[in-house]
Amino acid sequence: METLEPNKNHYLSWPVIALIDFVTIISFENIFYPFQNQGLSVVISWIFLLFAYVIPYALISSQMSLTFDNQAGGLASWVRHSSNDTLGYWTSWMYWVQSVPYIVDVSNSVIVSFSWMFLGNNTLDKRMSTFWFGILTFIIILLFILLENVIKNSLEILSLIGGGAMFIMSFLFVLLAGYAVLHGHHIATQPFNWGAFKPSFSLKYFSTTGLLIFAMSGAELAAPYVVQMRDPKHEFPKAMWLLAIMTGFLTIFGTLALAMFFNANHIPHDFKMNGPYYAFQLLGTSLGVGKLLMYIFAVVQAIFMMAQLAVLLDASSRVFAGDVADKFMPKWLTKKNKNGRPIHSYTMTTGLSLFLLLLTGTLPNINTIYNWLLNINGIISPYKTCWVFFAFVAMRMHQDKFHSDYTFIKNKAGALIVGGWCLAFTFICATLGFIPQEAKFGTGAFNHQLLLNFITVIVLFGLGFVMPWLRKREQRREGMELD
Repeated sequence: METLEPNKNHYLSWPVIALIDFVTIISFENIFYPFQNQGLSVVISWIFLLFAYVIPYALISSQMSLTFDNQAGGLASWVRHSSNDTLGYWTSWMYWVQSVPYIVDVSNSVIVSFSWMFLGNNTLDKRMSTFWFGILTFIIILLFILLENVIKNSLEILSLIGGGAMFIMSFLFVLLAGYAVLHGHHIATQPFNWGAFKPSFSLKYFSTTGLLIFAMSGAELAAPYVVQMRDPKHEFPKAMWLLAIMTGFLTIFGTLALAMFFNANHIPHDFKMNGPYYAFQLLGTSLGVGKLLMYIFAVVQAIFMMAQLAVLLDASSRVFAGDVADKFMPKWLTKKNKNGRPIHSYTMTTGLSLFLLLLTGTLPNINTIYNWLLNINGIISPYKTCWVFFAFVAMRMHQDKFHSDYTFIKNKAGALIVGGWCLAFTFICATLGFIPQEAKFGTGAFNHQLLLNFITVIVLFGLGFVMPWLRKREQRREGMELD
């Protein structure tokens, strides 16, 4: 795990690959904000996305990973080799930079989990200022950058513990929620009938779908680890199927379990930040064990979020520096340390995280910060995901030039239709995500968050134009030195 080259003495099994990807794709808390945004109708959204989006997404990632299995750059390699170097560069940039808001968001979640461990309640917003919340978030990011460069196999250890424990806790929540209802617990969401599941196809409904895509995206993050599998031809598709099954189970049955304890028509305002802890607290009360389940979940959540940080920092930096055409990226940015890690990409991550934290400092409280960062991820992450389907469509249009041990939809026309559908759907949902979701239209809060959305996207994506310019200056200096 220390270099981009495969370690012949240490293979990763397909369940481990699935868990590594699982911790970056979805967690128990990812079912809470769609439930708050869409109510019980989100179950229909999850089912539709599972079959029309998640499974095709996972199997498309399988074919692309095995087609370009000797490339270190993951998604950037897919786009570069299926189209051209320029688009490959933009993919690597967008892939890397989209991880920054998520890294900040996950760091926030680490703080929230520790607050529930030590305080046992939801008073963090009252006890801590937004300034100190930002400072602690920044410190956590720095600590994990150091952790990845000091502790050997930290990624695999945290992923196994965190991913496994979170799936077990999520599975237990669903089972215990069903047990509680069968033994007399009153279903909170009423009416609980077929009509309650009917989606309301409004502008808000479609503008929040980007968050569902964000919650279920990330299968391509496993691509750089194909070279570390013993038999990728047979094992990698298994990992992607396991990933889709775990994701589908958690989203669909987890949401149904939430409806047992929360009224979908009257959800707490801080549900996105504190909902998972409320859920296990209510479940524990219903089962007669008090806050025990909540404390156990807080510990698991902390480990899980730290595993997410480890995977995000590692995988995104590999994509960024693994396979980028020489003319686009300054050499100092792709320089690796003695452990084979692109150390300066970590420096860039730290700087952009600080930029986001300064923006969040203009928001009124911690709950608003938490919600806004989620919404930003619902914009930027789907835009990045568009490149997965673009690369698939480009590759299948010229499929005679490429060989893969695995083929998703052997019929060319069928493959192009599915890939094109996923691309268009993802792009539209990402664009609608600019609409603020927690503030009413026309209010000062709405305008403030809309402005922050545009500033964030323009700065994060716009910096991608700077890197080729810096590289050109670097090349001119190299030429002058040779003369």
